[in-house]
Amino acid sequence: MDTIIQQYYEKRAQVLIKNMKKRHFEAYYCATKEDALKKALELIPEGASVGWGGALSAEQIGLIQAVRGGTYKALDRDLCETPEDREESMRACFHADFFLTGANGLSMDGQMVNIDGTGNRVAAIAYGPKNILVIAGMNKVEDTVEQAVVRARTVAAPMNHQRFPGVTPCTVNGVCGDCLAEKCICNQILITRNSRIEGRIKFILVGEDLGL
Repeated sequence: MDTIIQQYYEKRAQVLIKNMKKRHFEAYYCATKEDALKKALELIPEGASVGWGGALSAEQIGLIQAVRGGTYKALDRDLCETPEDREESMRACFHADFFLTGANGLSMDGQMVNIDGTGNRVAAIAYGPKNILVIAGMNKVEDTVEQAVVRARTVAAPMNHQRFPGVTPCTVNGVCGDCLAEKCICNQILITRNSRIEGRIKFILVGEDLGL
């Protein structure tokens, strides 16, 4: 069964990569987390400043750990001791050489959907860092961009919000309530359909289930 899923992911990835390149994205397919980490480190030069936000998939392939332990300038908000320092670190990411992130949904025609609470992640994707590196498992891929938006709102956001019990409707019952709660993490939805600067946004598609 694993072989069948791998073949399915690889074939879909080849179609997706062609469509991403039409949109001026740079895209690669790696069958495993190990291959994905190797490719990511090939793309990020030594000495580069690297920040991230909402990058569970990057963490799962070992990329965050590699940046922290490598010859890079890590803009790591998790090491900040005060809320003010954390905010400053998040803002510093807009000037990073590379910004690492995941995707809440991808469509087969090559578009990416991300949903955000604070807005720092979607803002960085849209404008700021010199390079955006997206690590995305093939489980994030839907046939249409409309389905990718639905996935972001009804799967990714409710699952992610389980880290904050009892705050919004989706943390209570696991279902999107289209809420206006104070701690809502669905305040911004970004559809990235094209890269004006060719190659600025880079995708590593992974033939494994990653992220939420």
